[in-house]
Amino acid sequence: MIASEEFYFDHLVIGSGLAGLSTALMLAEKTEGSIAIVTKGAIDDCNSKMAQGGIACVTDENDTFEEHLEDTLAAGAHLCRRDAVLDIVSKGPERIKWLIELGTHFTTRAEMGDTDPAGQEEFDLGREGGHKKRRILHAGDITGAEVERSLVEACRANPRIKVFENYAAVDLISTVRLGYVGENRILGAYVFDAVNNKVETFTSLSTTLATGGCGKVYLYTSNPDGACGAGVAMGYRAFAEIANMEFYQFHPTILFSPKVKSFLISEALRGEGGVLKIRNERGELVEFMQNYHEMKSLAPRDVVARAIDNELKRTGNTCAYLDMRHHSADFLKKRFPNIYAKCLEAGVDMAVDPIPVVPAAHFSCGGIRTDVNGYTGIKGLYAVGETACTGLHGANRLASNSLLEAVVVSCSAATHIAENLETLRQGWDSFSVPLWTCGDASISDEQVVISHNWEEIRRFMWDYVGIYRTNRRLERAKTRIKVLQREIEKYYWDFHLTKDLIELRNIATVAELIIDSAMQRKESRGLHYNADYPQRRAELDTVDTILRKPDTKA
Repeated sequence: MIASEEFYFDHLVIGSGLAGLSTALMLAEKTEGSIAIVTKGAIDDCNSKMAQGGIACVTDENDTFEEHLEDTLAAGAHLCRRDAVLDIVSKGPERIKWLIELGTHFTTRAEMGDTDPAGQEEFDLGREGGHKKRRILHAGDITGAEVERSLVEACRANPRIKVFENYAAVDLISTVRLGYVGENRILGAYVFDAVNNKVETFTSLSTTLATGGCGKVYLYTSNPDGACGAGVAMGYRAFAEIANMEFYQFHPTILFSPKVKSFLISEALRGEGGVLKIRNERGELVEFMQNYHEMKSLAPRDVVARAIDNELKRTGNTCAYLDMRHHSADFLKKRFPNIYAKCLEAGVDMAVDPIPVVPAAHFSCGGIRTDVNGYTGIKGLYAVGETACTGLHGANRLASNSLLEAVVVSCSAATHIAENLETLRQGWDSFSVPLWTCGDASISDEQVVISHNWEEIRRFMWDYVGIYRTNRRLERAKTRIKVLQREIEKYYWDFHLTKDLIELRNIATVAELIIDSAMQRKESRGLHYNADYPQRRAELDTVDTILRKPDTKA
């Protein structure tokens, strides 16, 4: 059944962030097969690398899994799966140990100036919004970059892992889409080689989607340019269940500056006592979070983002401010060196000046529905990291739980794959996978169509399906996306593929999934606020919004 021996691997991992690289490394530990990682940019061009805050994990003797569980459930607004949360938080310490053994360095108390001899080798634990205890392991304020560094080095050093950079996945190879009758099964993926401008057919016993988030579906985002929701879109087209896409987290504090693009001001600053303020009619900076939540500036992200959005609309200000001036410059430079430097680029000395901030799209709490092993229910298909919806985040992600989920579930997925290899091999030789063909597609000379549609989607998603929603806004968005989907699909089949066209198609799919999910949930909960249904409905506690491609058409 193998379309090409050159591109057959026992295991295919799509994406090279923390979740994807961890999956590949764990597969190398637990199986004997060959492993391919495909990534549409450089191996370290990912959202994980940009994570500042850290990894939420119980490592202190004064903290417990039960407390981490309860904080996560509280943030998740009655939508988390309790069993999934407990499974993931309880496996965290083992995964932290694994990262350290790979060479990841987390900041210690001694490095932060702690003079207590008994505790100098202990981790310097941070605190972030929604956490009642300090439990955030960090590497300064570049945790994601440090973890990614150690994982990239480990993958590069492993002879059984082959990395394909500048390869953009186009679609999963689904037996149903190929016309086979019976159980749906994933046999690999069609992948666009952007350097040589052709599509290769990768086949594999297991395929793991780890493509990260989809922040580029919105006009303003903290995500990198590649965050186009490829995994969710491909999973949907292959008939995977998609859960809870209406719950899109807007990070409350993105640096508001024309000089520095899309730079996130970590929630860890509020964990160190940062106070949110707004400029009143007299020009004074005043606190406001006490009017919205008992935890004030340490409230969960959904509360803070809506509060800032409301204050900006109420006062007419263009930004709010995060005040860190209660700390010395020495402390801020040591605890937040990267953020301090970026703020200086923007002309803001955070030891002297309040930091101008605004909300921006940050993290998708929904995704391909999986169990705690990353298994989608479709034979051969797994999803990990932000691409997946395990039930951990519910209606609102607790700060720094995302990296925890990525490293824990990737290990569980690799274990599940290893335990089910014989099942995956059954019937493998009975399928025939055709090579990709572009048919009569021609080369387009109208790239402006792609850029125009891209910008239109991002604009109406920001205006109509953002922090504040109404039925009318959602209906407008649905009308627009239906029109654009028809244009994009025609363009997709009529012209040769490009990376931009692949990403536009995925963004359009994800946008429609978010809109449809938001229209289905007739209440307000967590990150989803609809002014026409402002209250949470208790009967919908733990009830997911599920979407699945309705027919078998390719």
